Amino acid sequence: MPMRTPSLPALFLAHGAPTMALQPGPAGAALVRAAANLPKPRAIVVVSAHWQTPRPTIGTAPELETIHDFHGFPPQLYHLRYPAQSHPGVAEQVRKLLGEDGLDVEVDENRGLDHGAWTPLLLMYPQADIPIVPLSLQSGLGPEHHWRVGRALAPLLADGVLLIASGNITHNLGDFRKSFAEATGTPTYVAEFANWIWQRLAAGDEEALLAYRQRAPNAVRAHPTEEHLLPLYVALGAAGADYRPERLYQGIASVVLAMDSYAFWPMIVRPQ
Repeated sequence: MPMRTPSLPALFLAHGAPTMALQPGPAGAALVRAAANLPKPRAIVVVSAHWQTPRPTIGTAPELETIHDFHGFPPQLYHLRYPAQSHPGVAEQVRKLLGEDGLDVEVDENRGLDHGAWTPLLLMYPQADIPIVPLSLQSGLGPEHHWRVGRALAPLLADGVLLIASGNITHNLGDFRKSFAEATGTPTYVAEFANWIWQRLAAGDEEALLAYRQRAPNAVRAHPTEEHLLPLYVALGAAGADYRPERLYQGIASVVLAMDSYAFWPMIVRPQ
């Protein structure tokens, strides 16, 4: 009789503000715990909300530069480095899997790691001893495209590769600025939207999730632009049709950022 055994999960992780690297808080502590409870992967494919290109693009630089893609933060933040190396073999696997699914793929031989990528990596794997393969988003192509990208990459999870998709469950910078300027506190939509996402994930309601912009409460206010939620769909697609969702953390930071993070555990069937 076949046994159902878990592979590595696909992770959706909230990276919050850049200062999370210096002040991890409870959301960062949850990422540290998550890494401690996982088998060590042979490589990590990381998808960040902060790398957007017209077509799926794979970063293949041998030494991945730490990109400080932000301004006006404490000086010590700009001294942080995450000196990871790439994995040519896994990068080629990614290229092949996406190409076999009919996706037009490009390669960037110079791209490093933006803060959406290196912030969670620094917290989870501070020794930078796991090879990293960055993969870009296509912010104008929506959830279904990113779910398809994730589904194409699903075989990697059973092959010792961890997928980290980095974004935020809510991300409205206008509300962020207003909340501090006017001391208005956290708007009610932040928790409402985050709870709706988790309820749909727990129910396996893929149809509703893909149509979140029409169905979720205050979806457009939670995400005036979609790039910080699209990584969720890459992770969800990679987990396959049969997965177990786990909420690694639930909470709000910086007044308006829902910091919920999830693991999607795919179940694969192996002979007994």
